[in-house]
Amino acid sequence: MLIGYARTSTLEQEAGLDAQVRDLKALGCERIHSEQVSSVGQRKELEAALDFVRAGDILVVTKLDRLARSVTHMGDIIAKLEAKGVALRIVNLGVDTSTPTGKLMLNVLGGVAQFEREMMLERQREGIAKAKAEGAYKGRKPTARAKAEDIKAMAAQGLSMGVIATKLGIGKASVHRVLTAKEA
Repeated sequence: MLIGYARTSTLEQEAGLDAQVRDLKALGCERIHSEQVSSVGQRKELEAALDFVRAGDILVVTKLDRLARSVTHMGDIIAKLEAKGVALRIVNLGVDTSTPTGKLMLNVLGGVAQFEREMMLERQREGIAKAKAEGAYKGRKPTARAKAEDIKAMAAQGLSMGVIATKLGIGKASVHRVLTAKEA
């Protein structure tokens, strides 16, 4: 049985998630687990897919970065799959771990992907440091603090933190911080 897994990091990437699901269906995946969560967050659908697969199944992902955040993480996932007799297929790389060559290619490509990610983060840090030194980096505007009065007014009306967050387009944790902050 082909089991698909699709993931995007944010809700703004809805089209990317839809494209992954569409591709997995076209490949013949009988069951697809999909979620919108950061690779470092708790991924309930990935865990559900790993729990569901059985010997002889193939877990299918469209791209390696949708599945694993590092070579170590990829190794953990592959170990779980191998222990259950399940192969991994990564569509855009043409890798299938049901073959020895596929296993080798996955390890090599995983190392290259992690190297590129680390280089990208290094370039990002350098760019931010340069922008800060030039006084051009201000960071993200604090959206929740700008909406503090609206948050307090809605809370006074008895609205829940979740409803307030949805109505104002901010996170529930931001609402909580505003409502529990001590006045300075």
